[in-house]
Amino acid sequence: MKITVINGSEKRGVTDRLKEIFLGKFRGEAEITEFFLPRDCPNFCAGCTVCFLKDEHLCKDAAYVQRIEKAMRNADLLVFTSPAYVFHTTGAMKTLLDHFGYRWMPHRPAKEMFSKRAVIITQCLGAGGKSAAKDIRDSLSWWGISRIKVVSFKLMSEVVWDRIPETKRAKMTEKLEKAAEQMRKIDYAKPARTGFMIRMKFCAVRMLQKNLGKQNPGYTDYLYWKNNGWTGAKRPWKQD
Repeated sequence: MKITVINGSEKRGVTDRLKEIFLGKFRGEAEITEFFLPRDCPNFCAGCTVCFLKDEHLCKDAAYVQRIEKAMRNADLLVFTSPAYVFHTTGAMKTLLDHFGYRWMPHRPAKEMFSKRAVIITQCLGAGGKSAAKDIRDSLSWWGISRIKVVSFKLMSEVVWDRIPETKRAKMTEKLEKAAEQMRKIDYAKPARTGFMIRMKFCAVRMLQKNLGKQNPGYTDYLYWKNNGWTGAKRPWKQD
């Protein structure tokens, strides 16, 4: 089993401890690849649109972005972690997600993503954990991922793990270990089922791409869809 982890912060704080508890169930039996932001993708998306109009490999940050994409496409399980910064995910995580705009369904989604499973782990001081998770979930859903589990925690003034009351740490640990055990029991040889909403999004975008293709047969996104057979009868969630 392969797991790719995207950490929204390099800080080894509470969020990192929560992630380690979750991964503890997989240590020794899974191949785990981790990326820490912003270290592993330090630059903002410049909005040059070269990835949309030409080729994602022409992006000025392709060396960072393509390394992470390769790991995600090869993984059985994706794990995203982020503390809440002002009610949203970290700027570093947002920067990475911006780089993957070309993988949104209206453009050139990767076939592999439709069969993926993902877990999002967030924590916040008081509020913002769910909205931080939504920032990440929005991208994952538009990439084609249906099976997304969110594990979020509300803290109050405990910004240091050792200062969190022992009873609360125990409850957090129990919740994470339960989530990890649920994910661990899955047969990853079987692709995740693509849900109704993802299929509906795909059908709507398919109609859009067919119309765009009529107007401009050489349009990059249309050619991608056509070459994959998605403007016809093929679907990314069906195995060949």
